This record gives sequence, structure tokens and C-alpha cells, in this order.
Amino acid sequence: MTIALYVGLIFGSGVVLGVFGHSLYAVTTVRSNSEDLRKKTLAEMQSRMKLSDDQVSKINSIMDETRARFHEVRERYRPQMDALQKDQRDKVRSILSPAQLAEYEKMLKEREQREEHQKQNGGRASGPGI
Repeated sequence: MTIALYVGLIFGSGVVLGVFGHSLYAVTTVRSNSEDLRKKTLAEMQSRMKLSDDQVSKINSIMDETRARFHEVRERYRPQMDALQKDQRDKVRSILSPAQLAEYEKMLKEREQREEHQKQNGGRASGPGI
């Protein structure tokens, strides 16, 4: 029984650390990945279609416009997403012990700080998550 408990705790810890590690990775790579993808797409278009400088400029403008429109849509739905996130967090809080709740609040505060840092450095914050 004791061995099974330890194995379960180790497995559970691995899952928690894996999820946490992935969320850190995702937050820090979203911005660079989207920029890298844009550059690769444009480079492939230039290579395969022999685009002129004027066409490259216009495609960059189209991509900028599309990015702005995506941002507008995200902001329009932000209140609904925030409400879903609050509901999720409230449900998680309701099942935690006092000690777990304190650690959970600490995790949330750290996440908010990372997201704020990410925003200040030109990146996009992550989604609802924990």
C-alpha cells in the first residue's frame, strides 16, 4: 500500500511539473514562433513565386492587418474568456485544502507576473490555463 502511494505521488508530481513546464514553454515561445512562421512563409512565397519587392511589402501589410484583426476579435471575446477562467479557478479553489489553496494562489500570482513580463517584452500572454 505504501509503495503504491509513493508511486502515485511521484506520478502525480511528474504530471503537475510537466503541465507547468509546458505552460512556461508555451508562454515564452508563442511570440517568437508566430514571427518565425511569418518569416518562413514569406520566404517560401518569395522563393516559389518570385515576388517583387512591392508584392512583399503588400503581403507584409496584409499580414499586419490580419494580425490586428485577430487582436480585435480576441479582445472582443476577452470578457467571456475571463469569466470562464474565473469560474475554473473558483471550482479548483473549492476542492483544495487551506495549504493547497495558499500554494495555488502563489502559483496564480507567479503566472500573472510572468504574463505581465511577457506583455512588456512584446509577447502575447497565454490563455486561461490554471
